[in-house]
Amino acid sequence: MLSRVQSAAIRGLGLRSAATSTPAEHKGRVGYVSQVIGAVVDVHFTEGVPPVLTALDVTDNLGRDEALTLEIVQHLDAHTGRCIAMQTTDLLKLKTKVVSTGGNISVPVGRETLGRIFNVLGDAIDQRGPVGEKMRMPIHAVAPKLADQAAEDTILTTGIKVIDLILPYCKGGKIGLFGGAGVGKTVIIMELINNVAKGHGGFSVFAGVGERTREGTDLYLEMMQSKVIDLKGESKCVLVYGQMNEPPGARARVAQSALTMAEYFRDIEGQDVLLFIDNIFRFTQANSEVSALLGRIPAAVGYQPTLAEDLGQLQERITSTTKGSITSVQAVYVPADDITDPAPATTFSHLDATTVLDRAVAESGIYPAVNPLECASRIMDPDVISVDHYNVAQDVVQMLTKYRELQDIIAVLGIDELSEEDKLIVDRARKVSKFLSQPFQVAEVFTGMTGHYVQLNDTIDSFSGLLMGTPPSTPWSAPPVSWTPMSSPSTTTTSPRMSCRCSPSTVSSRISLPCSVLTSCPRRISLLWTVPARSASSCPSPSRSLRSSLA
Repeated sequence: MLSRVQSAAIRGLGLRSAATSTPAEHKGRVGYVSQVIGAVVDVHFTEGVPPVLTALDVTDNLGRDEALTLEIVQHLDAHTGRCIAMQTTDLLKLKTKVVSTGGNISVPVGRETLGRIFNVLGDAIDQRGPVGEKMRMPIHAVAPKLADQAAEDTILTTGIKVIDLILPYCKGGKIGLFGGAGVGKTVIIMELINNVAKGHGGFSVFAGVGERTREGTDLYLEMMQSKVIDLKGESKCVLVYGQMNEPPGARARVAQSALTMAEYFRDIEGQDVLLFIDNIFRFTQANSEVSALLGRIPAAVGYQPTLAEDLGQLQERITSTTKGSITSVQAVYVPADDITDPAPATTFSHLDATTVLDRAVAESGIYPAVNPLECASRIMDPDVISVDHYNVAQDVVQMLTKYRELQDIIAVLGIDELSEEDKLIVDRARKVSKFLSQPFQVAEVFTGMTGHYVQLNDTIDSFSGLLMGTPPSTPWSAPPVSWTPMSSPSTTTTSPRMSCRCSPSTVSSRISLPCSVLTSCPRRISLLWTVPARSASSCPSPSRSLRSSLA
């Protein structure tokens, strides 16, 4: 229960506490189950139904392993409330006794939650004993008042070169993270959590909305291995899971539970918090299921008629205030790759930046596998970031765009048919692309390479020199870039002598390769340079051929 001082502090920050959202006289009011339809439960109260969003406890566990919690979402009449179950309704029967808690669903907040895993109700599910929290907060709240919000856009430096340079994140902004399986979304999430903790002293909250249990377990184990979660020291992250097998009510509320924990760190402790939501589409999908169960008439493509309201109530709480900020990174699933689908289309209207992870970039060995030409940021503006930052970022994008245009010519005619000026652009663009890679600190145990947190000024200076043909003297690229000085367009290059990497024991010859277009071996092992057909040497692999591809 919140103390008077804590309730007053929360109300002053524009939040709504459990004590103020539901009158105290409703606490302990007894009702009985009158109807059960899947996850929807009707409860009859003789003394009158409590307000909407009130949490109800089923007193009889009916032989279940866990207690059942309901949330009132509709009033059918003065004495009957329609509820959504937060757990499965198996074994629930009519006339079962239900008691009003007198408030909303609440979750523990504070530093005691760091390093722990919670469900939608704030119960620890990591089998590490009680949390020992000193405070709980209701998950339903209003967005901060206009006067409390920070009006100035400020860049949130992440220490990741490609993000800070091409698509800077805004404090209090919402970032959409697009990418398929195996392209590095989880690694980027862990690196962001690690860097924000070390660079800003802030905390992170991860909301698994409709997460697969296996993926949630893998993330927890990887965080422990990378010390983002330290069982013996201070952790920097909280995990809140609404698993895929849980009822739609739990999946529709788990994002609010995680956001409430993040709001405490922002408003009470004045922290810059990262909130990860994976997947925001599943949040919309769960609310659509709830809407259908409540009998509402569906809108476009079968989604709930309250789609914009559901997303807006969640997204508007994610913002910067005068005390701190919540920056949200949200994985966005696009159904059938249809960008006009109502769910992603409504989400896009709230995003401040988009980060696109490309499988082709990952296959070329560049990590993080961010495609800089597909990304965008609202604060990529000289009035928000520095003029030097803006100019360097635009020059990098223009060079990579020109390189993409030249790739078609190279694929058909070969690089020798390009002008000397275009050859220079291709050479530098490849080096820029390679320098966008970066070893991560959380991946050191997997790669054996030392990770780096790169300061923003160092990133700008390095790419500024790189555009002029000056190789950077930093170890921030992984793997290291092989440099060939090019002082003018008339300068020609001679590539080093390399050989196929299929197997050192079977390589029979070494060849001098005349150009520097990336390719791959028939055994899918990366080569450093492409061999044009007229000068290709036989490969010791069974196919005896090289497949040309571009970097």
